[in-house]
Amino acid sequence: MSAEMEPPPPPNAASLREAALAHVARFATTEQGLQQALVRRVRRWGVRAERAGAETTEIEGQLQALLPAIDEIVRDMVRLGALNDHAFAQSRSRGLTRSGRSRRAVTAHLMQRGVEHETLSEALDEALGERHDAAAYENELGAALVLARKRRLGPFRRPDAPEPDLAAHQKALAAFARAGFGRDIAEQALAFDPEEAEERVLMLKSS
Repeated sequence: MSAEMEPPPPPNAASLREAALAHVARFATTEQGLQQALVRRVRRWGVRAERAGAETTEIEGQLQALLPAIDEIVRDMVRLGALNDHAFAQSRSRGLTRSGRSRRAVTAHLMQRGVEHETLSEALDEALGERHDAAAYENELGAALVLARKRRLGPFRRPDAPEPDLAAHQKALAAFARAGFGRDIAEQALAFDPEEAEERVLMLKSS
């Protein structure tokens, strides 16, 4: 094999730690998110190594050998305070709510990002209010109004649009349901006065 075709050297704990520091400096992420990013980095090395002639078993062996180091790097980032799933969940839940996501959709998003159930539940209660209390209700209604404005529904329908008939109303309710909003929230959002609806949206986005 020529020198040009020699497989590149695999990452090591030191280079992966540097990559982790760079990643958390650039991106808001979770423990799972960082772990996946570092595994992808090793797999990208594996693709280059395979193209240079390395055996698949050798590449997979390197990955398996580095997994404990990756886990330790993630724990180290937590100890340093560079990773905090609770703070991530709080911040992301507020941002997603302001963008028109229901609590159910926010929950699904954070679960997909690897936030554990207990951490997720506590963060949502602190950021959006405990389920079924007044703060949670106001945040959910505000998010529904943001969605209504995006979709030009209810109080945000175009001035020249006809008054919605039963079919149009059911279609609007279906849009809210697909976004994870309950029927009562959807009905209230659709029935809002336009000026008050706009005020509610502005209040949510500035909170």
